[in-house]
Amino acid sequence: MEKSYAVIGVDMETDVGSFTPFYEGTKYGTPRLVDLFCQKGIKGTFFFTGECARENPKVARLVHDSGNEVGCHSLYHETVGDELFPIPGVKPLLPHEVKPRLELATQWVEKAAGVRPVSFRSPRLWGSTAVVNALEDLGYLADASYPMYFYRERFSPYYPNRVDWTQKGDSSVLEIPNFADMTMESMDPGLERDRDQWPLFRTEGADEVLRRIDSFLAFCEERGEPKCVCLYIHPWEFWPMPSQFNFGEATVIPDEFIIQNCGDQALLELDKLIGGMQQRGLLFRTAAELAEIYRNQNNTK
Repeated sequence: MEKSYAVIGVDMETDVGSFTPFYEGTKYGTPRLVDLFCQKGIKGTFFFTGECARENPKVARLVHDSGNEVGCHSLYHETVGDELFPIPGVKPLLPHEVKPRLELATQWVEKAAGVRPVSFRSPRLWGSTAVVNALEDLGYLADASYPMYFYRERFSPYYPNRVDWTQKGDSSVLEIPNFADMTMESMDPGLERDRDQWPLFRTEGADEVLRRIDSFLAFCEERGEPKCVCLYIHPWEFWPMPSQFNFGEATVIPDEFIIQNCGDQALLELDKLIGGMQQRGLLFRTAAELAEIYRNQNNTK
């Protein structure tokens, strides 16, 4: 029987993504995640922005010293890949800017954590061909950027094409699609973001996500696809977040679901979610470990 895998990616960034400069979640939420992973006997991949690692080197070292993987998540949580929907004031990097920015981000993460990252995730899952090619040049092994809910073509890890990253090819970087419910009827024409799993574990609970995982595993079984459930979460979800952030000249008010149940409830639901996934036989691996598994499989064919 073919093994089924799970990857938990923790996107290490400022609180509430790009909309604040604060790192309360990184400082206080990350240790809670590290402890939970230890209790569950699993490891995750913590994707640090270069700035997050540079501003929080003790946290980066904690992740590495605890046996979890330190990955990279761009330099400043910028849009490094193809924009899927516009965000005011957030402009994508030009293709020629991608590699030098990722190279600098890699250096910052390595200096803070004491280990060079080999796994990457694009902010908001907005990847691109330029990103994958830059990662290959920089020696990366895995990229967990593919948004399954949007492209709806790849449902299991694959090696991308160097001309079109959404198609299969012979890149040396393993692309790991992020889990979405491909069996539900979407009420979001075009984008279909309601298929995505985030942040349902804390807004609707672990049982709802497990129901969707069951549907996805059955979907893969019917198609003969290898089973791999890749999740993304953030450290700030595991520390209470304020309902608004004031910056003197403006106030940022996140949508209610963004900060709903952040803190203890999120940690409780993630605990239940991990346990439920383990009961379903999913084997938790870091992104780099999964890349090694796929590389070994290819070498034995």
